Amino acid sequence: MNSITRLLLTGAGIIGITTLLTGCGASGSPDLYKDSSQPVEKRVESLLSQMTLDEKLGQLNQRSMWDGDNALSYFSGEIASGNIGSLLNVPSPFHADSMQRVAMEQSRLGIPLLISRDVIHGYKTIFPIPLGQAATFDTLIVEKGARIAAVEASSDGIRWTFAPMIDIARDPRWGRIAEGCGEDVYLTRLMSRAMVKGFQGDDLTDPTSMAACAKHFVGYGASESGRDYNSTFIPERLLRNIYLPPFEEACKAGCLTYMSSFNDNDGVPASGNKFVLTDILRGEWGFNGFVVSDWASVGEMVNHGFCADNKEAAMKGLNAGVDMEMESCTYITHMKELLDEGKVKIDDIDKSVANILRVKFMLGLFEKPYIATPQEVKYSEPHLAAAKEAAMKSAILLKNDNDVLPLSQGVKRILLTGPLADARHDQMGTWVFDGEKDKTVTLLDALRKEYGNDITVIYEPALGYSRDKNEAGIARAVNAARGVDAVIAVVGEESILSGEAHCLADLDLVGAQGKLIEALSRTGKPLVTVVMAGRPLTIKKQIDESDAVLYSFHPGTMGGPALADLIFGKESPSGKTPVTFPARVGQIPIYYSKNAGSRPAHGTETLINDIPQEGGQTSLGNTSYWLDAGFGPLFPFGYGLSYGKFDYADIALDKTSYSKDDCITATAKLTNSGKHKATEVAQLYIRDHAGSVTRPVKELKGFERVTLSPGESTTVTFRLPVSELAFYGADMKKNVEAGDFTLWIGGDSDCGLSTPFSVTD
Repeated sequence: MNSITRLLLTGAGIIGITTLLTGCGASGSPDLYKDSSQPVEKRVESLLSQMTLDEKLGQLNQRSMWDGDNALSYFSGEIASGNIGSLLNVPSPFHADSMQRVAMEQSRLGIPLLISRDVIHGYKTIFPIPLGQAATFDTLIVEKGARIAAVEASSDGIRWTFAPMIDIARDPRWGRIAEGCGEDVYLTRLMSRAMVKGFQGDDLTDPTSMAACAKHFVGYGASESGRDYNSTFIPERLLRNIYLPPFEEACKAGCLTYMSSFNDNDGVPASGNKFVLTDILRGEWGFNGFVVSDWASVGEMVNHGFCADNKEAAMKGLNAGVDMEMESCTYITHMKELLDEGKVKIDDIDKSVANILRVKFMLGLFEKPYIATPQEVKYSEPHLAAAKEAAMKSAILLKNDNDVLPLSQGVKRILLTGPLADARHDQMGTWVFDGEKDKTVTLLDALRKEYGNDITVIYEPALGYSRDKNEAGIARAVNAARGVDAVIAVVGEESILSGEAHCLADLDLVGAQGKLIEALSRTGKPLVTVVMAGRPLTIKKQIDESDAVLYSFHPGTMGGPALADLIFGKESPSGKTPVTFPARVGQIPIYYSKNAGSRPAHGTETLINDIPQEGGQTSLGNTSYWLDAGFGPLFPFGYGLSYGKFDYADIALDKTSYSKDDCITATAKLTNSGKHKATEVAQLYIRDHAGSVTRPVKELKGFERVTLSPGESTTVTFRLPVSELAFYGADMKKNVEAGDFTLWIGGDSDCGLSTPFSVTD
């Protein structure tokens, strides 16, 4: 074997040998892949045929760039050698264009980098956290938020984000519930589609288009005991009926990438799960983008006990269907040896490389690799206005006794207190790497600017931050409260208390915040409590002590002006709970679309303090509930008040029996009998009463935002294809099963206005 042949065999597969010997790719001219007029698949084939094995493995390798003295030289060398296909956490637009220029001009084939970053709910202009965006029940504002994030991030060279996070999450102890859309399959499906469309835009080759990444695939939201990186046990039917549908919706929307999750399910880590990554994602759904591992999750299969070492992890990751490895470098370190040993196939490596190249071609990176979006798009007036609209629509009015809100014109002096009233950093919420706290407009800022000429705003924070246990400032706040017409207390969680690796066992208000609310309630002044948090909190005591409660999942840059306008009635709250609020932690998991069980609770159960001493051994009603917590949540899914009063009546269907090919038309009369113009989120739920497997007691199947003036009525109309009633039954096939159903229309998942119908074969 001569030296040239030896070089070819070690640096490339058979395809690579042919390419280097002939000087042209399998698709003709070696420059065909540079021709944008050619079909993407021909370009992929042409480029792939010319790549050495080292260059192929480089495309599978994603690295995180640091900002230091030797970063530019180190990464320049690696990129020029073709050892890196994607960079994340690039420090600046200068670094982004510099590294891209190396890839395009100094690497052998000029393959552009895919530059990525966690842009979860805004880049510079920060929108409410995704859980808050889900509370809007407004797909248009969610899509707009993702589009704005893409426009701003692309101005710094970022063309790929690790969002949307569409894990179904029914345990608020899990810190990452903040990043998703809550507990409901239907709501998460629609939000998934909206975010994918927003990030990617109408034209993938537009320089402002940013590839979306559906994560975490799959089941991560069911982590045992609400702890990150923990195991899950989701049987296949539950996986298909609950956890997979939002990801399938993302695929239908054209999502370019997926991320494998950290959890193992039924003993198989997601990054080694061929069943979901290949059989379902590619085989059943026809996905043709690429899968990236979560940070080091391929190597962490060793920690799971699924692999003996990193070499085995690389083998199982690639064979399962993980195309690109984030940061842990097991592929680039071990893949050649695995190939020599026959434990991986060159065809599988080529498929993964092709998947990555396809996305790069689809994004137009070969033609427009450098930054083209102007820097001035950051914090533009339209972006700030949209962020304010999202924050306003996301706020949930949980309580409003005696119509304390909106504050009347007679209120001339207010006390603003609480550790989050002027918390510029914490108001932005979790997963904010690039938002700048100096750009955050807090409630204190907004009240002083917008209302300071008409009212006197006294600010006494009482506590320095949410976990502060020093009670000295509470007395000052109470003393100030005595001289005002109303009190606004802003409490909740600092941003660092939710998100990845920030799980909790206790969901009560932290620090001395509970004592602050209790002390303020004793002053007798009207008390408006505003809660900013990354999850539902167990705040029953504070609800009882307050006259009105607004819940704002960390609302972002423009949260202050949004809340101020709601408090003073320029707009009416319209947010709805995207997740059930537990009354106590011991109720978790608690969610509305549960199965009935053999003896469902009916509302008249004997509670712990009602049991007589030395009571006889009985089963106390023989129903499913907690002796010490009853049977219901603090607030149900889909709940939220407004300044209007909405009444539902005259529910009707176009007929009472449907075939499986029909579309159900359901109507109800909606009236605003209140004194204020307001928006209601009308919701449609169904129940399948008997199936080949047990079905949930209710499932959301539609919603619509409806704005009505005082005294105004309208007919709300829903059109529901019978095909939406399909589920995976006893035979593990998705079908609509004939039988009897109930349909509800109302303002939350506890709505009572219902009508029956049936589906026939």
